[in-house]
Formats: sequence, C-alpha cells, structure tokens
Amino acid sequence: MAGIYLHIPFCKQACNYCNFHFTTSLRYKADLVQALAREVELQKGFLEGETVETIYFGGGTPSLLSTGEVHLLLQTIYKEFNVSAGAEITLEANPDDITAQKLAAWKGEGINRLSIGIQSFFEEELAWMNRAHNAGQAENCIELSLAAGFQNFSIDLIYGSPLLTDEMWQQNVDKAVSYGITHLSCYALTVEEKTPLHKLIHTQQRQPVDADKQAQQFLLLMQWLKKAGYEHYEVSNFAKPGYRSRHNSSYWQGKKYLGLGPSAHSYNGRHRMWNKAANPIYIRSIGEGIVPQEKEELTLTEQLNEFIMISLRTAEGLNLEQVAQQFGRDKKSILEKELAKHFAHNLVKKEGNAVQLTESGMLMADGIAADLFF
Repeated sequence: MAGIYLHIPFCKQACNYCNFHFTTSLRYKADLVQALAREVELQKGFLEGETVETIYFGGGTPSLLSTGEVHLLLQTIYKEFNVSAGAEITLEANPDDITAQKLAAWKGEGINRLSIGIQSFFEEELAWMNRAHNAGQAENCIELSLAAGFQNFSIDLIYGSPLLTDEMWQQNVDKAVSYGITHLSCYALTVEEKTPLHKLIHTQQRQPVDADKQAQQFLLLMQWLKKAGYEHYEVSNFAKPGYRSRHNSSYWQGKKYLGLGPSAHSYNGRHRMWNKAANPIYIRSIGEGIVPQEKEELTLTEQLNEFIMISLRTAEGLNLEQVAQQFGRDKKSILEKELAKHFAHNLVKKEGNAVQLTESGMLMADGIAADLFF
C-alpha cells in the first residue's frame, strides 16, 4: 500500500513563519496543474504496482484550485494508478476559501477528508501571523464543513507565539473540542531562517519565541486532549479513535509514497527523490518529458536512522525486535545500551518490545532520536 502527495505551490499571501515552497502569484497556476497531471503519467512506475490507499493535496493552498483542476488531477491518478476503493483523499484548505458551494464540489470529486489551517481563533494572533483569514472565518468554515457532511477533517493550531497566553491557548483548544473536531495537528511556532518572521525578530520588530513557554503549552495540550478523549498518536497529532490521518501515518510507518509537483519528495523503500523547488523549471522540464529531480539511494544505516526517527515520534514507538529482524541483533543491543540514559531520565518507557516517549520525552523527540542515530 502506498500514498500520493501533490504539492500545490500557490497562496493568496505569505504567512510570516512559513518556509514551504510557494508563490503568491497565480499567473502560472493553469500551466502548473497541467504539468502535475503530466508528471502523474511520467511517474506511474515509481510505486512499482502498489495499491494507492491515500491521496493528499498539500501546499501551499490547494483550496485555490478550481473544481475542474481537482477533477483533472484525480482522474489522471485514477487512470495511471490502482487506487483502492476506500482511499483517503485529503485536501488542505484555508478558512477564507471555504464556501458551501466549494465543499459540495469537493465532495462530488471524491475528497473525503479536509485539513484546515485555522492556526488560531484570535484575531490579533491571525494578524500577527499575517494569515489571510479572520477569526470569524475560522469558526464559520468549521460550521460549513460540518453542515456539508465532513466528519473526517483536521484543523491546524499553533502554540508558543509571543501573543498566546496559556488562557488563550486553552480557549483555542476548548473551541476545537467543542466543535467535535476529529483530528488536531498542533505545532510549536518555529522561526525558520529566511522567513519574514526570522527577519522581524532579528530586527527587533517582533518578540522572540520563548522556548519554556512553548514547552509548557505543549504539556498543557497533552493533558487537555487526553482528558477530551483524543489519542496522541504522533508528537504533533491527536485524533479521536478511528480518525488518524492515514496519509501522514504512512510516512511514519515507512510506507512508499510518490510526491508530485515542485519541491515534493518521494520514497520507495530504497530511494528518496525530491523535485526542484522552482515552478518555471518544473513546468518547462515536465513539458519536455523530464521530471526535474534529485535522487539518493539510502544506505542500510540511513534506513535504520530514519526508522528510529519516525518510529519514536509515534504512539507505537520504536520496536526493538523489528530493529533486530531488519537491521541485525547487534544494532538492537547497541540501541538498548544507548537508551539506558533516557530511561534513567524518564524520557522513554517500554511497552513489550517497543520503546515509547514519555510526555517529557515528547518535548525532546528530535534530540533523543538524533542521539540514537548510528
């Protein structure tokens, strides 16, 4: 089983914290969609006959696509790949793009899951992030999605911004819970180099991020959502039972996936590939029948390190017996020795053959994984 990801690199305006590949010019949107459809055809052998169980429109802002463009891309995928009858098909959307008409059209095209970039229900925070929507649209889009029959949808929330008090953070989370949202993706505000936010903080036009405050808000989040009945199934992701993101879970389970579009990444178990993050080069190359990409073959050590990293982030944890079977018992023994200090500091725990992060360990997930790398 495998997944397909389509990167739609267009946005109405730039959020000041975003470091994904996108443009605010829609001038070449039609050309790029045609190139995406052509890339589907060019890449049809990459998944080696695997059944596609998830399709994910990400970005950027996929909700800027017309219904006809969504139709073209989905029909091309169905033509070139074996897509399972119960496939999860997700579309990322911004609140200001969501209307009753669009929701009905998306359902008609087979979209059965939404991922909505709410980020906050507070006007001042949305303005601080330079989001395109306002607080009223943040709530209205949820009500519209529920009325349209979308039970399976996720919202994104951001914590740790200088404006967000613990009380405001609880109001954001409580509001999401009160709507019966089935999936939440919650991210600490990160300041990436070359983003407008990085420059604003560097020039003292914005307050810097407080790491201790972020840690506190993450711990509060885990407590609140556990009490509300959500599974904390990956460091940043929480779901009601039965509503985990099947697409994102496939990444963490090491399944094969094909990434289409500029900057998109692909993985087939042995190779990792990534398309160039340049729209004009992408459109021109695809027009010539060439996918503009770079490729690397993962060594066994790199595969093991990736297995450690993605496994530790999940509720199921790092299965040491699986390490022994796939990579050798000597690797399991080394890992057990390296894990001892993390057990001693109550950062990890053990359930059967699996090592799982504790709540304290969740705060240091990437650092713990890096410490275990071979």
